[in-house]
Amino acid sequence: MWPNNEKTRQLLDDAKNGQAAAVDKLLGEFREPLRQVINLRLDPVLARRVDASDIVQDVLIEANQRLTEYLKNPAMPFHLWLRHLAQDRIIDTHRRHRQAQRRSIDREQGIQAPAWTDQSSIQLVAQLVDGEKTPASAAIHQELQKRLNDALDQLNEDDREIILMRHHEQLSNQDVASSLELTEAAASMRYLRALRKLREVLLPDANGNIQ
Repeated sequence: MWPNNEKTRQLLDDAKNGQAAAVDKLLGEFREPLRQVINLRLDPVLARRVDASDIVQDVLIEANQRLTEYLKNPAMPFHLWLRHLAQDRIIDTHRRHRQAQRRSIDREQGIQAPAWTDQSSIQLVAQLVDGEKTPASAAIHQELQKRLNDALDQLNEDDREIILMRHHEQLSNQDVASSLELTEAAASMRYLRALRKLREVLLPDANGNIQ
C-alpha cells in the first residue's frame, strides 16, 4: 500500500537539497495511501458529510509546511509521520462535526463501514478460517468481505486498529510498534490477541487458536 521505501528516501534527500519538484512528487506519492487510511477510519455517518479527499489535502498542506522540521529530525519513517498527521486530522474532524452538528448527524441512520477494496480481506479470512477451502468467486468474496467488516465492528478500537494496520496498510510489526509506542514484542502480542478475538467472532464455535 505504501510507496517504495528506497524511492521515498531518494525524494526526501532531494527535498532536503532544496528541490521543490521533489517535494511535490513526494507528497503526491502518498495521496492515495492516505486517502485509504482516512476512509477506513472516518465515521460512516460523518463520511456522508465530509470527503476524505479534503482531509487528505489538509494533511498534505500541513506536511508541506512542516517538512523542513521533519527533515531536520526524522524521528520516525516518513509514512508513519504522515499517518500521525492524518490521525490528528481525523480526530479533529470528528470532534468538530460532532460538537457543532451532533443532533443532525446523530439523527441520520448509520451506513455500513466501507469494505476493503483489495485482496487483504480475503487473505485475512483465509488465514483465520481455512485458506485451502476459501472460494475464489466474486460473490463469495463479497460475502467474506461483509462478514469480515461485521466482525471488525464487534472488536474494540485497539484490536480493530492493529488489524487494519497490519492487513490493510500492510505495515510491518516494527512500524506498528513505532506508531503505537510499543515494544515490538508487545505489538506482536497485541496483534495475535486481536486476530484470536476476530476469529472467535467469525467462528464462534472454534477454539480461537491462531496458526
